[in-house]
Amino acid sequence: MSVVDDGSLKHPPESAVDQRWKFLVFYLCFYGFMTQIRPGESFITPYLLGADKNFTKVEVTNEITPVLSYSYMAVLVPIFLLTDYLRYKPVLVLQSLSHISIWLLLIFGTTLLAMQFMEFFYGITMAARVAYSSYIFSLVTPSHYQRMASYSRSAVLMGVFTSSVLGQLCVTVGGVPFMTLNYVSLGFMLFGLVLTLFLEQPKRSLFFNKSGGPPPSELDRMHPVEGKPVPPAPSPWRSSALFRMLRELGTIAKLPQLRLWSLWWIFNSAGYYLMLYYVQLLWNEIYPTTDNRKVYNGGVDAASTLLGAITAFAAGYVKIRWALWSELVIGAVTAFQAGLLLLMSTTSNIWLCYGAYILFRGSYQFLVPIAIFQIATSLSKELCALVFGVNTFFATVLKTIITMIISDKRGLGLSVHPQFYVYFAYFTLLAAVYLGAAVCVAVRHRRRKVPQEPAFAKELSSPAEEAPGKERSAEPGSVHI
Repeated sequence: MSVVDDGSLKHPPESAVDQRWKFLVFYLCFYGFMTQIRPGESFITPYLLGADKNFTKVEVTNEITPVLSYSYMAVLVPIFLLTDYLRYKPVLVLQSLSHISIWLLLIFGTTLLAMQFMEFFYGITMAARVAYSSYIFSLVTPSHYQRMASYSRSAVLMGVFTSSVLGQLCVTVGGVPFMTLNYVSLGFMLFGLVLTLFLEQPKRSLFFNKSGGPPPSELDRMHPVEGKPVPPAPSPWRSSALFRMLRELGTIAKLPQLRLWSLWWIFNSAGYYLMLYYVQLLWNEIYPTTDNRKVYNGGVDAASTLLGAITAFAAGYVKIRWALWSELVIGAVTAFQAGLLLLMSTTSNIWLCYGAYILFRGSYQFLVPIAIFQIATSLSKELCALVFGVNTFFATVLKTIITMIISDKRGLGLSVHPQFYVYFAYFTLLAAVYLGAAVCVAVRHRRRKVPQEPAFAKELSSPAEEAPGKERSAEPGSVHI
């Protein structure tokens, strides 16, 4: 009886700890949901082109929107490093202040320069998203990472969905002006700042602020060797976080699947976000209505977010041999996206354009969790954050280069329709490369499956025995089975 009593005395402190981290996770998810409630965001382009601001399409396309890509590239690396060094919370406060600056400039700004600063602050908010996505890892143990990360991501998607639906209902049903929606968005951003101030600042981070000696390398974590002699203490610069980042990157870049999905992340996400930046201009070009009630941007954003959440969830249940089929799946999805971009570029029906946009976003979100899984499956959380940060940086550099060439007035300064033809050609080229790589993988796989054993032995072997291929035939007894 005393044993039971002794055990019962140990439960209260454990349950108290459990309740604490559960509350922290719930609060973070609530914060992520509320900071996405920006009902005016889906209508920024018609707001800038309308009577409230009266900017021209050339100004919005070639002078205002390109600033977003430039600012995002300029602040991405500093914010990525500061996020880890400052332990998340200060960067989340910076993100909230930047959101407030965006809506203040949208409401009170009247000049071209003010709108360019608005895009600059928008770039800061996008770069600071890494603070929210990585904050969750400091709250829970590794066994809860996957589930808690899905909770935080779902909270963001639900916030975007709710915001888009709210904005569309206000415009279509309530006839609310775009200016009023911006005031509502500003109010939610102020509330988000208050929520940020009550977030708990973690005591540790991924790379910086670590106690003890330098951590083991990734290979040592994956394959520990007993009795391995302890290496001499490295010089201070070799034990620094930046040096460890670069050293580990050089090692993991040799992994084939990680390299493939990282390249997909870089090239496809660059094209995806360029389409996202300019699609509202395309909608306004196809359907230039002056009646705000007939602008359905919010409903389309809500539908695309919902489809993206569904496809991302469904991707978790796809069970195939990714080492063999990755190139083919990526190539097929990219070819599908290229066809959707062609439809968006050529159609004069706004509903067809809306539908193509929804399918484009859904197909992209289908591959995102697969890419995350393929990259993170054999890496620690430190290297996951590093690889995702590097991939995002290179994607941003590529996106900025394309923007400078085709969108900026100092480059070609193309209008929105020719830009979408360029995006179509870009995705077509990517699809051709991926499908070509898939053919090469299939040829190599077929050559590896050429049987080395006698024909009689091959007839006796079962399909299950043939599936592993090279490894099974290499066993001494496989030929004489």
